Amino acid sequence: MRTLILFGLAVLWPLMSAAEEAPLRSLATADATRGWEAVGRIDVGNRGFCTGTLIAPDIVLTAAHCIFDQETRAQIPAEEFEFLAGWRNGRAAAYRGVRRAVAHPNYVFEGRDQIDRVPYDIAFLELDHPIRLPSIRPFETGPDTVTGDSVGIVSYALDRAEAPSIQDLCHVLGNEPGMTILSCDVDFGSSGAPVFEMIGGEPKIVSVVSAKAEMGGKKVALGSKWSARLRSCGRPFRRVNPVSSRCRPAAGPRSSDRPPRARRSSSSHEARGDMGRGACRPCSDARRPLPMRR
Repeated sequence: MRTLILFGLAVLWPLMSAAEEAPLRSLATADATRGWEAVGRIDVGNRGFCTGTLIAPDIVLTAAHCIFDQETRAQIPAEEFEFLAGWRNGRAAAYRGVRRAVAHPNYVFEGRDQIDRVPYDIAFLELDHPIRLPSIRPFETGPDTVTGDSVGIVSYALDRAEAPSIQDLCHVLGNEPGMTILSCDVDFGSSGAPVFEMIGGEPKIVSVVSAKAEMGGKKVALGSKWSARLRSCGRPFRRVNPVSSRCRPAAGPRSSDRPPRARRSSSSHEARGDMGRGACRPCSDARRPLPMRR
């Protein structure tokens, strides 16, 4: 995986160099995870994994490049995905399959090094059955950020595939059209992770992790902006083109009464991966994360 070098944005670093970034903190216990169970791991068959977030009982938000095959560039069949809500130490708070996956209408998968795709690197997964548990509350979305905003991130990654980690404080270093540059700590497997801002005392999603990059010799994260056009795209699945699986305008309510999917045993997740697409092993259990784009 190569690192994207953002020469034109290096001027932003002096403005933020004094900011104190919080270290990653593992959410490996029930108490630590409480309130974050709607963030989960998306397993993609035996290909790898990404991070995703429940934003409605049956809708998961993630990165668009997570739903494409790196080699063939074709969209991965929905039945290969499984959402593991609050995955921690071999167990999930809820297990769900996926009925269909929808990428942003302007997203075209062209490999992992296409920085111009970052603004559209967003996708929605429709679960095969809604998650309606009191302990798993979908997250709401917030407005776009501005340079200097304090944000946080919850993600899985190469070295933390068995439990999510939270970075309580990182910062928005700058904004480009449709893209946010962040000081947050991300790695392979963090693709699709939610970037939160505290608004009215509640964490709200303001960006979705797309890639990691280098700016002024320092590591940064690149996120897709959560704008009004993306929110409308994700009123999901009311109407979807069955061929292209691209978002279309809503066309009325849809019944979500579907029988629950049988829970898989933990052994069924062997050889899975993490964020993005790729071949980086997250830990020693033979699971490998989907490589995060840099």
